[in-house]
Amino acid sequence: MTILRSIALFVVAALCEIGGAWLVWQGVREHRGWLWAGLGVLALGAYGFVATLQPDAHFGRILAAYGGVFVAGSLAWGVVMDGYRPDRYDIIGALVCLAGVAVIMYAPRG
Repeated sequence: MTILRSIALFVVAALCEIGGAWLVWQGVREHRGWLWAGLGVLALGAYGFVATLQPDAHFGRILAAYGGVFVAGSLAWGVVMDGYRPDRYDIIGALVCLAGVAVIMYAPRG
């Protein structure tokens, strides 16, 4: 149950951070306005709070593992929201990152 909770929190964190950055991008680079950018800033702030809910108490471990989630999540976001088509190296890289997340977060520690 703890692993499933942790994975769910990583997904929520990714939605907040990647979504927030995308909203800022849309607001500024795509000229959609400051409302979009402001909503992005709020989502980015929410990401910081979501990360604190992880069951592991080590900040460095959580943020290092989240880096892998961010890489894979960013590619997935690009596919869904921007029509990006990852090549095989994008996919392999994302899988390597997710394998790193699994080792960092869920390897048995004695």
